[in-house]
Amino acid sequence: MLLDTASLYFRAYFGVPESVRAPDGTPVNAVRGLLEFIDRLVRDHRPGALVACMDADWRPAWRVELIPSYKAHRVAEESPASSAEPDTEEVPDTLSPQVPVIEEVLDALGIARVGVAGYEADDIIGTFTHRATGPVDIVTGDRDLYQLVDDARGVRVLYPVKGVGTLQLTDESLLRAKYGVDGAGYADLALLRGDPSDGLPGVPGVGEKTAAKLLDQYGDLAGILAAVDDPASRLTPAQRRRLDEARPYLAVAPKVVRVASDVPLPAVDPALPAAPRDPDAVARLGARWGLGGSLERLLTTLRQTG
Repeated sequence: MLLDTASLYFRAYFGVPESVRAPDGTPVNAVRGLLEFIDRLVRDHRPGALVACMDADWRPAWRVELIPSYKAHRVAEESPASSAEPDTEEVPDTLSPQVPVIEEVLDALGIARVGVAGYEADDIIGTFTHRATGPVDIVTGDRDLYQLVDDARGVRVLYPVKGVGTLQLTDESLLRAKYGVDGAGYADLALLRGDPSDGLPGVPGVGEKTAAKLLDQYGDLAGILAAVDDPASRLTPAQRRRLDEARPYLAVAPKVVRVASDVPLPAVDPALPAAPRDPDAVARLGARWGLGGSLERLLTTLRQTG
């Protein structure tokens, strides 16, 4: 089981009241919510291994170099004094301080946590999935990872509909029914239609339905571009013109949209711990941040499934 950790703690932050606080009054709603999520996922699905995948770089320079608008609208406005600092993602100011706490708690528990400089969590997930020799469940609220769905390899996405108690089990049949493509075609669909939330412009005039129809007719992006060059193809004049004008974007978009599968991952033990790696740190963090029942329930679940 691979967790898109930021996606889950964002959901926890907005799903758990900010009135959930540490003894000193600091909000810990994202921390406690994420622990509850992991507890529920382990209880319901009993994965043989689990990795919390992290965003070491949520807006990698190599993606921005190819498409400068990539996630540009999420960059917090910076004062002149901080203009030399790296891009900072605009996140709620009571969430950011909770992320180091989440990392400390996961490490103390012994739950594998992986982030690699220059890569997003999606890329970590893509590489683990590429290397996997057995079934993989990816837990994410990010539809971009639908591109990894592969029935033949047992790769599916568990997409939270309500918390993590109600998950949409995303396999190829669901993708075909909802989007008209399989996992392998989802990245091409996404780059053709664009995604304002990621700053991807897409091809003007080509929405989701048109993109799905083009992929059904011509197979993949390469087939669509071959059809642009084929006067006998069934593209409408407007489609041919728009796709031809979008060639510069279409030449770089695949590398930006498709998750990496060759990230240099560190050696980790993904086995779920039956007992905490550092019991003293777990006790200290639980008391310091008032993690209470959220932490105790997860500890109990890990003991029972370990």
